[in-house]
Amino acid sequence: MSSFEPNKRHLRELLIHFFNLKKSAAETHRLLVKAYGDAVLNERSREWFQKFKNGEFDVKTKNVAKGRKCTKTRNWKHYWIKIRAKRKKNLH
Repeated sequence: MSSFEPNKRHLRELLIHFFNLKKSAAETHRLLVKAYGDAVLNERSREWFQKFKNGEFDVKTKNVAKGRKCTKTRNWKHYWIKIRAKRKKNLH
């Protein structure tokens, strides 16, 4: 095996390749593990194949923006701050 370490985007583009070849997610995962070893274990082939079936072929990681949290995380944080404030208010 070579010393090449594939990045997430590379692996996701390979998932598209195998999806277009009509391979199953499980078979694709086995092939990638055979070729790249443990570097593949973090990629969730089944979830990506579902996205591809829905017509979503963008392989970029979305919720990662430089130093900014995603909107969903900010909303949950705001929600819990409000809940804590209400609980404190009810205790007094």
